[in-house]
Amino acid sequence: MHNPFLELTQKFSETQQKITKGTQLFNQMDTIDVGTSDKEMVWQEDLVRLFHYKRATPATIETPILISYALINRFDMMDLQPDRSLVRKLLSLGADIYVLDTGYPTRNDRYLTMDDYINGYLNGAVDYIRHSRGLESINLLGVCQGGTFSTIYTAIHTEKIKNLITLVTPIDFSKEDGLLFKWAKSLDIDAIVEGFGGLIPGTFLDTGFQMLKPMLKVRKQRNLLNMLDDEDKLMNFMRMEKWINDLPDQAGETYRQFVKDLYQQNKLVKGTLQIGKHTVNLKNIVQPILTIYASEDHLVPPSATKPLNDAVGSKDKQLYEFPGGHIGVFTGARSQKELGPTIAKWLTDRDK
Repeated sequence: MHNPFLELTQKFSETQQKITKGTQLFNQMDTIDVGTSDKEMVWQEDLVRLFHYKRATPATIETPILISYALINRFDMMDLQPDRSLVRKLLSLGADIYVLDTGYPTRNDRYLTMDDYINGYLNGAVDYIRHSRGLESINLLGVCQGGTFSTIYTAIHTEKIKNLITLVTPIDFSKEDGLLFKWAKSLDIDAIVEGFGGLIPGTFLDTGFQMLKPMLKVRKQRNLLNMLDDEDKLMNFMRMEKWINDLPDQAGETYRQFVKDLYQQNKLVKGTLQIGKHTVNLKNIVQPILTIYASEDHLVPPSATKPLNDAVGSKDKQLYEFPGGHIGVFTGARSQKELGPTIAKWLTDRDK
């Protein structure tokens, strides 16, 4: 005989058991590590550090890769966990990898500019690798904003970069396919920078990103309840949440210039962007370039990325569409099976 009260009681009991087990796992949050691939710090300037990933065997792709990540969030997304790590996949395919860690800016760093990050820290890391390895040029892989910086860097210091790869990188900021591109054009950046005293809180930027998909948090909470008694799924969720909530603050002057010169005035594509003493001309980029974009990217729509292919002076250039969203490029199963091997083969074919 159907007993709704008994069914409700059983469901309540099952939910309580899930919550109890989930609470026990949540209490281990501080012990959950992301970015666990073995690496060592080899160079540092101010708060910015350069790490070299260790290999058990010699690299088969002889030219090292430097990864430049966005200033918002942390580069650990490239190495979230052992089975969801683009870094580990590339290492397994013979790559020799460095990553630039831009650290956690403090109020003392509020006057750092794009020139400081690009011609200062990024250039310092590139030069360290070149000189320590006896190389004229290296491979550069830029992600999101780090890809924008890498593109600018390559246009300025073209002789130091052998191959350029950009991942989900905004280039043409005139597009309005995504809400972020629309909102940024009307922001009063001067008021924001001055209002925060020159250091933009990471939590402020994250609030804006959350507003792009307001129902995402609701869906996450609903999915969390369903996985509370599945340790593997819950640990995956917790690693992602730990990365999402690791939010460095931003140097106000860099934030000001990035929004004003790029989002609002689109100077990079127009050829009028000034970085230090350099006027950036994308036609100066003549080396092989692989431009990777995500078909469902709500942060950096494909229309903002694909114009790079036509803007550069390279003859060897390729557009690569990855099915999925902005984060799935790094963490999805397809990233392991398809994207990592594609990047490794592309570099191997040009490793001469």
